[in-house]
Amino acid sequence: MSRRGWVLFTLMSVLWGIPYLMIKVAVEGVSVPMLVFARTALGAALLLPFAVRGGVRFELFRRHWRPLLAFAVMEIVGPWALLSDAERRLSSSMTGLLIAAVPIVGVVLARLTGDGERLGPARWGGLLLGLVGVAVLAAPHLDGGNAVSLIEVTLVVIGYATAPLIMSRKLTDIPSLPLTAACLTLAALVYTAPAIATWPNAMPSGRVLAALVGLGVLCTSLAFLAFFELLREVGASRAMVFTYINPAVAVAAGVILLGEPLTGTIVISFVLILCGSVLATARRTPQPAPTTEAPAPTSDPVDATTSGPRP
Repeated sequence: MSRRGWVLFTLMSVLWGIPYLMIKVAVEGVSVPMLVFARTALGAALLLPFAVRGGVRFELFRRHWRPLLAFAVMEIVGPWALLSDAERRLSSSMTGLLIAAVPIVGVVLARLTGDGERLGPARWGGLLLGLVGVAVLAAPHLDGGNAVSLIEVTLVVIGYATAPLIMSRKLTDIPSLPLTAACLTLAALVYTAPAIATWPNAMPSGRVLAALVGLGVLCTSLAFLAFFELLREVGASRAMVFTYINPAVAVAAGVILLGEPLTGTIVISFVLILCGSVLATARRTPQPAPTTEAPAPTSDPVDATTSGPRP
């Protein structure tokens, strides 16, 4: 991988590893609708000029408005609110680890919805290993408000695992940047009225405002731009490896900056979930058919089952 590729890879590992920390800080001072509105509105405002400059084919949006709406709901509108509400009770490091189960759930959903690829023993073992890791992490918290938060995070995981399937099957005609800008704009519009209704009575602290700006500018607009550049630079299969590093960044940020505990349970869960995700999403190496002809070139599409956690 080139030096530019490594820089983008490192940047993405951080930009989609620290949102859990910023969400944890932001929910201390503003409502969940206000948080989601600020993040999506900032992200849309910064991405829309790039999308327009690249040329927007509005007929594509009109033709695919149903899957576009479904994608926006499963990727942004629902998950970002549920995730923010869950972090009012869960630690940022624990939330980041739970979201790391997205690739595992993605494999299951792809299989259940028509992916004919055979799952070998290694991938089935990865699924089981990852689920054990989630169970080890979540079991001590199945009570009261924590149980509600765990349900919310579970719904986020399902949404994050479903959205790439919608994109890969229904929205391949729409370029990624206009698609993201449109979804962020839609989400901002959805949360405008709830944000106004829950507007804070006093100006939030500088710490909370910095977290909101960081979520919108760094973890949304800059992150998506860097992600698209990384895809162009190294291809989808190699680019998505950064999603296995995000949980470690989330845990480290929570421990170092918020003083969250680093327990043996968290370490064991991290190892189990990470190993399970790698095994469950590993592609079988096809055996080349004996032939004397040169193989035809292939494209490198984004694999819906390896689309990792997007906080």
